[in-house]
Order: sequence, then structure tokens, then C-alpha cells
Amino acid sequence: MFLRSRVFSCLLMALVALNAAAMGQAASAPETAPAPRLDDKKVIPYRITRGDRLAVSIFGEPDLTAGNKRVEGNGTINLTLVGYVRVYGLTLAEAADAIEAAYRDGRILRNPEVTVMVEEYSPRVVTVSGKVKFPGRVDLPPEQQWTIKDVITKVGGFDDTARGTAVRLIRKQPDGSSKVYTLDVQSTLLGKDRASTSTDASFPVEPDDTIYVPEKII
Repeated sequence: MFLRSRVFSCLLMALVALNAAAMGQAASAPETAPAPRLDDKKVIPYRITRGDRLAVSIFGEPDLTAGNKRVEGNGTINLTLVGYVRVYGLTLAEAADAIEAAYRDGRILRNPEVTVMVEEYSPRVVTVSGKVKFPGRVDLPPEQQWTIKDVITKVGGFDDTARGTAVRLIRKQPDGSSKVYTLDVQSTLLGKDRASTSTDASFPVEPDDTIYVPEKII
């Protein structure tokens, strides 16, 4: 009886020791690091811009397939038999649809199957001047949509004399005129996330835009 009690006590002590060791290991194990955040800048379908050179392939129609089609200043490309088709601002898939429609509506092809590819990207540049830390030209990535906030951040942000609530963005129009947008970018950069200012800071930039940051009125 005494021997059985002693064996039971030993087993109980061993169990307690193992449990304590396991708890100690759990306590000393490092916490799992959170997964790194992905870049929140979304990759978007590329949109054709002026100066791009495109390859247009039409399945089963080698005579109509052509490369090195430059997007003109008015946003069009010149295609065999259908003439000028507007592709500026379209994704490659949308441009293919527009070209298919041109051949179909012109009763040249019944069911055209078009593929559009970019052979050469036009330089995608915006110019920033005025009261920013590093004024100059900014290259835009081809397959990301940058906002005016992204561009201002790229040039180092506003300097101390900037009037960041009245940033002017000048954009060329297809007819040669210019359109001016006045945007409040500073409020969002300072964390004032009102709906209107957040929208301003998220204003998308396009190649050949000019951004001017005026001086603060004292």
C-alpha cells in the first residue's frame, strides 16, 4: 500500500513538472509577427495615352494586322480601311473592342477578333513647379494610377510657404485648350480627412499634366 502511494506521488510530481515546462516554453515563445502590409497602391489596367505605339492584330486577317501605330495628339490611331479610331484613355481590352466595332460597323469584317498590345510606351511625365521642396519632372509608372497626392509626396512635399489648399493642375485637352483644376491637397496630407479634401488629394494625374503650388497669402 505504501509502495503504491509512493509511485502515485512520483507520477503526480512528474506530471506537474512536465506541465510547468510546457507552460514555460509557451510563455517564452516569440509572438507571431503580423503579416507585412501590401503596398496599397493598386495595379490597374494600363490606359493608352498620346504618343504610345501600338500593335493591332486581327485574327485571320494578316493584311489588316499592323504594328507601330502611333496614338496621335487627338487620341486616335489610323487603321487600314476604317481610318481613325479613338483609343486614348482606353485599356487595351477596351481599345480592341473599339477597333472591332469599327470594322464591324463599317461592314468590313463580320466577327473581328482584335488584340492590342503596347510596343512602346510614351514618356509619362508630369511637371511640378512652385512651392515644393524638389520641383521638376516626375515619371509616372505605366500600370499604376498615381494621384496628385502621390506626385506631391514624390517631390518632397510642400515647403513652408506653400498654399497647399489651392494647388493648380493644368491639363491639356484634345482640342489644344487647357483646363485648370484647383485642388486642396494639404488638408489630407495633414490628416484632415474631410470628404471633399480626400477627393481632391485622390485626383488622378495624367501624362503631360502641369502642377503648380502657389505661395501662401500672408
